[in-house]
Amino acid sequence: MGWSDMRYESPKSTREAVALMAGAKGNAFLLAGGTDLLVRMRGEFIDPDLVVDIKRIPGFQEITRNASGFSIGAGVPCAKLGRNKTLVRAWPGVVEAAQLIGSDQIQGRCTIAGNLCNASPAADSVPALVAAKAKAVIVGPGGTRRTAVENIVTGPGKTSLGKGEIVKAIVLPDRPAKSGDAYLRFIPRSEMDIAVCSAGVSLTLGTGNVVKQARVALGAVAPTVVLVPEAARAIVGTRLDDAALKKLAAACEAACSPIDDKRGTVEYRTEVAGVLARRAATIAFERARRKR
Repeated sequence: MGWSDMRYESPKSTREAVALMAGAKGNAFLLAGGTDLLVRMRGEFIDPDLVVDIKRIPGFQEITRNASGFSIGAGVPCAKLGRNKTLVRAWPGVVEAAQLIGSDQIQGRCTIAGNLCNASPAADSVPALVAAKAKAVIVGPGGTRRTAVENIVTGPGKTSLGKGEIVKAIVLPDRPAKSGDAYLRFIPRSEMDIAVCSAGVSLTLGTGNVVKQARVALGAVAPTVVLVPEAARAIVGTRLDDAALKKLAAACEAACSPIDDKRGTVEYRTEVAGVLARRAATIAFERARRKR
């Protein structure tokens, strides 16, 4: 079947989008930004019977803030995240991760919801979102539910979403005082490349700049993003001294189960993951320390 046989729909409501996806026969795909979907179509990796464009649904292109945090609509382009100064102040690591996806032109279309649901182990925004304790708001035939971002991706190219379910928004919690986050990745080129490995760290400081809470997540070192609670425990209760950072790096290395490929060996990815986690933790700590 060629593209001429493909059905394209642009619903004006969430209910309509859910009904289209739930009732679809054959291969149905959502289009948020299209920066992954169109590449896969042009490369003939997929052959859609139906494409449902969600960008015209009210609210899907909005960033809203309330007492509990931020809600980022599934159609919000990553470029828009960087223009929201309140979001950048609260979650600089998440915004930095999102802004590493593709070129300036891609930034005008790509979305963090699409980056998540594309389910690549090397997705840039996902480790930062997992470290941030972000949740996905999902709508489907059975209603609306929320789940932690780390529950969405089950393997390369695979998600836990049921038939007809759509990620409506990504929700970031409100930040306690003296909190910071950071995301780092290693790529062979200077930009516009796929992560060989990556690390996201989010933490909150208590009295005396002692780490009170932390979350550490790694990308591109396993079939899905890896949350590493042992790495977080290594730095909680410390002022991020060198001994704590060494324990964090060791915990990250122990959590890795990467593959060997042309981009990097198992040993290389494992070692670099520990290095990146140390650096990201240090940046997050300094950002938290500067906040009141």
